[in-house]
Amino acid sequence: MAIRSIVHIDEDKCNGCGLCIPSCAEGAIKIIDGKARLVADKYCDGLGACLGSCPQDAITIIEREADEFDEEAVKEYLESIGEDFEEEDSSCPGSSPVFSCPGSRSMDLRETKKVASTCETGDVSISIKSQLKQWPVQLMLVPVQAPYFENADLLITADCVAVTYPNYHLGMLKGKAVVMGCPKLDDGNYYVEKLAAIFKNNNINSITVAHMEVPCCYGLIKIVEEALGRSDKNIPLNSIEVSIEGEIID
Repeated sequence: MAIRSIVHIDEDKCNGCGLCIPSCAEGAIKIIDGKARLVADKYCDGLGACLGSCPQDAITIIEREADEFDEEAVKEYLESIGEDFEEEDSSCPGSSPVFSCPGSRSMDLRETKKVASTCETGDVSISIKSQLKQWPVQLMLVPVQAPYFENADLLITADCVAVTYPNYHLGMLKGKAVVMGCPKLDDGNYYVEKLAAIFKNNNINSITVAHMEVPCCYGLIKIVEEALGRSDKNIPLNSIEVSIEGEIID
């Protein structure tokens, strides 16, 4: 063992929301008995990627005696729990290898050249470009703080809207950052905590909530309203209702 930097979680502050877990690429943090805890010291690199993802400010970096960070042990641990992680390029001076899930790696696509997709509709051929400006988009996976959230118009959309509304990319998504989820099937309390943290840690210009006309989907508006209240931010909020036939309801 050696004295080194390592994550410290204040259990009195931690409410078990789990927002820190996606930020820890090494899988060193888990929810155990309702609290975020380190699985093992050797899995924590002490770099603090999870800092800022906790809305309770329960995570800090401290100096204490701990097992050395073990990259090989991290690889074996991630393989044992079925995670497909890859080692990123560590050629940047001063950096050390980290592991991240390719499927949830945060990417800013605003400057990416988009290729138009062509849709054949009888005698008419229509080409449009994707309006997606970031990855990931699922609310469970997006980071709490990201460059594409800063000074953004944020679209919070129910999953079904994207496949129901035919003009989704040009009529809703264009010019916006986006997160999506299902208020019926997912954990609403988690969504409230995650959205509150996103609102609090970024300068959001406006929020648009797009939901379906079905009763369970109205829960998305309540989730956003509660999150906005917890964030203590005054952000303009607008909602769009979509019918199951794919039309916007005035």
